[in-house]
Amino acid sequence: MPSKWQGVPPDWSAPAVKAVSVTAADSDLATVPCRAVYVGTGGNVALMLADDSAAVIFTNVPDGTLLPFACKQIRSTSTTASGLVAVY
Repeated sequence: MPSKWQGVPPDWSAPAVKAVSVTAADSDLATVPCRAVYVGTGGNVALMLADDSAAVIFTNVPDGTLLPFACKQIRSTSTTASGLVAVY
């Protein structure tokens, strides 16, 4: 059964409708930015936010944190955290 949210533009206050395990890489996640990143095992996370052209490093992110940032890349350079999940 297709999701009732399929094809609906995201409303940032609506619940997430998709989550994808990701490996940090120095390339774009997908055709659209994710709305948040879940960090399973803590460490540093280097993100390129949706409207930025350079990455920012969030240091010492604890286990189990949901970073509420729309981002287009989770950079492998400087990312030490693992168990990353892009939330859409």
